[in-house]
Amino acid sequence: MARSLMVVGTASDVGKSVVCTALCRIFSQDGYRVAPFKGQNMSLNSAVTPSGAEIGRAQAVQAEACGILPNEHMNPVLLKPTNEHRTQVIVQGRVHATISARDYFHSEKSELWKAVVESLRYLQDHYDLVVMEGAGSPVEMNLKERDITNMRAAEMADAAVLLVVDIERGGVFAAVVGTLALLAPHERNRVKGIIINKFRGDPRLFDEGVTMLQNLAGIPVLGVIPFMADLGIEAEDSLALAKPRYQRTEVRRSDILRIVVVNLPHLANFTDLDPLFLEFDAEVSFTQKPSDLEGSDAVVLGGTKNTMDDLVWLEQTGWMTALQKFALHGGAVLGICGGFQMMGQRVVDPTGQESNRLESPGIGLFSYHTVLTAQKRTRLVEGVIHARPYQGISISGYEIHMGETTDVMPDQVFAVVGSHPVDLWSDGVITDDGAIVGTYLHGIFHNDAFRTAWLNRLRLRKGMPEGPVEIRTAEVKAKNYDRLAHVVRSHLDMQKLYHILADNRVPERGAL
Repeated sequence: MARSLMVVGTASDVGKSVVCTALCRIFSQDGYRVAPFKGQNMSLNSAVTPSGAEIGRAQAVQAEACGILPNEHMNPVLLKPTNEHRTQVIVQGRVHATISARDYFHSEKSELWKAVVESLRYLQDHYDLVVMEGAGSPVEMNLKERDITNMRAAEMADAAVLLVVDIERGGVFAAVVGTLALLAPHERNRVKGIIINKFRGDPRLFDEGVTMLQNLAGIPVLGVIPFMADLGIEAEDSLALAKPRYQRTEVRRSDILRIVVVNLPHLANFTDLDPLFLEFDAEVSFTQKPSDLEGSDAVVLGGTKNTMDDLVWLEQTGWMTALQKFALHGGAVLGICGGFQMMGQRVVDPTGQESNRLESPGIGLFSYHTVLTAQKRTRLVEGVIHARPYQGISISGYEIHMGETTDVMPDQVFAVVGSHPVDLWSDGVITDDGAIVGTYLHGIFHNDAFRTAWLNRLRLRKGMPEGPVEIRTAEVKAKNYDRLAHVVRSHLDMQKLYHILADNRVPERGAL
């Protein structure tokens, strides 16, 4: 059985996912077969595995850092809130139920725990090392009895545990000592080391603090990881939208493309837009203000976990009228998944999949309509764009949606795509001039040739010169993983960490 290492945090957003990603890359670089695992995740940013299963984006990112393909066992339970009171529960990649948050909170979760155990055992049987990620804090006392993600999972896996604390928040001593004090004695014995994360400045300035913290906690501090700006690694939830990566300072210049992304209330998979932030002449901003459309060159409607309610929000906030006027005057509009559904005449929800509304009027840029269904479509796809001005460009991505879009005019089809085994179908919609595009393909901007062609159309319309494909997203991501691993390795006592793994009570396997 593989060794297991769990990373828990003193709170949410202290950097657990990033630390796990770094460790996945480091262990992979060191020659081990390593896989990520998170028993339960809550995120609207998800990913699709080669088998068509849906998992949290963070675990897909960590799998990529490991150099392996993601699978449903890396995140056996995924929660996707549909509104403030209801959540979709996905178990081992498939929709299990949609229930109220209250019912989920009070449920005893035996069936979900069975899936967590089964998935972890699968990974332990197939890899040398499993890097496990906790959720939130392991000592949320009102949740602890029903927690299937943190210390219960660590005990089941016989994992050594590392505790991550965010020093940027302040209160690092209280956060660490308080967390350890609230753990049961047998849980506390599993915590083998502390990682201090997001330190700004010279880490040596905290040497005294390290000594004091070790004396108070009775366990070693394995490292002080510096704050790393703009990691360039895909985020797992909307907290990231408040961070510098997505908060560009507006630049009013004629040689800059201004691209607006509508920050929908239930925005999902916003990492679809990440490649645009790499382009040197593109200024991308997430906004909820229709007035920000003024002077912009393009607007993107991204995915959403609640198309019905977000369409109502578009109407109530003035976005609906603003988008219609923007398109009428030749503005470029691109809709992805739920955004694509919104651009039609209406979205119908006959079985109440998303809301109590039977129907929500669409933006009306095309004549098609969408009917939401209970069956969720999750699959990897690839194909070729058949419409000008992007004709012949190969594309790939993934679908995650509940709904069927019909009545797209044959001469407005965007692309022909398929999956394995061979099965071809039409995807999306496009106007004759290519100004307005809709597609079900998440990851459309990760296709370097299409992204460049789409931007070149905007550049020409603005009197700017066209450009070649300069950004290779796959190469950029690989470099970002290596950069992260280098920084963490340089500030972490890896020798002590390997000793912790070797000393943990696990049967011998491999060279660990």
